[in-house]
Amino acid sequence: MSRLKIFSGSANPQLAEEIAEHLDLPLGEMDTYRFADGEVSVRLTESVRGQDVFVVQPTAPPVNEHLIELLVILDALRRASAARITAVIPYFGYARQDRKTRPREPITSKLVANLLTAAGAARILTMDLHAGQIWGFFDIPLDHLPSRLLLGAYFRNKGLRNVVVVSPDIGGTGRAREFAAELGAPIAIIDKRRDRPNQVKEITHVIGKVYRRTAILVDDIVDTAGTLTMAASALMARGVDGVYACCAHPLLSGSAIDRLAASPIQELVVTNTVPVSEAKRIDKLRVVSIAPVMAEAIRRIHEDRSVSALFSQPQATPS
Repeated sequence: MSRLKIFSGSANPQLAEEIAEHLDLPLGEMDTYRFADGEVSVRLTESVRGQDVFVVQPTAPPVNEHLIELLVILDALRRASAARITAVIPYFGYARQDRKTRPREPITSKLVANLLTAAGAARILTMDLHAGQIWGFFDIPLDHLPSRLLLGAYFRNKGLRNVVVVSPDIGGTGRAREFAAELGAPIAIIDKRRDRPNQVKEITHVIGKVYRRTAILVDDIVDTAGTLTMAASALMARGVDGVYACCAHPLLSGSAIDRLAASPIQELVVTNTVPVSEAKRIDKLRVVSIAPVMAEAIRRIHEDRSVSALFSQPQATPS
């Protein structure tokens, strides 16, 4: 793999280092700095001419800062004559703005797709897009890795009995159904009403049989944790034996950690698509690394082999 290079932005350098270690490669050398007014600047300190380059940069908070940094890195690589540039974006930000729900709203995830392509990305590698239609926003190839295989393996190894997989809202039904298929479990759905983003007005009822079962709440993003914790309380009120939860992207903004600590959720299992600081690692939080599957996906893309074939035997590595 002499023509393969891995570069890391500042959003999640630990994940990039783990990926490079799995590929037995050093990280590419690059200087990233800010002007006095906050402008991002990048300078590559090694040649990438004719190389197959992968840039690991999730749009983790602060989203705008890391998105602009990614665009600048892509532009620098394009102007340095890299043969192919793949943006590895484990968490694709702005994905929740994927459609118009009211007049005069933007479709920002389409805008971000256009920006990435214009900056020089020839391919995208990501995990658990918030909505399937985002795939169609790109005019370049996109490889999509599902976290359910890693998270499903974690719960299979845990040996829970009488499990029901629960979607915390109607929109996540498809995600819950796929996760339930991984575990061979039935599903239930929580019907909720939301007045505005990050605020749940009320939970009306639970659709499906949950009484005396062990519930696993499945979501792609946990931001303020309002939806998740209210869903857990609703399930407890309906007589479940216990509540577990999992997600791919643990943003854990604001008072999310306090909500989770006070909730009836016994364990929240997440991946490291975005960095999880030590301050957020409460006792009930478990982190599964995506580095092995990301590294193998990068290897297969570089060697022009099937990416979907690697899903046959996922491995979960909790920390």
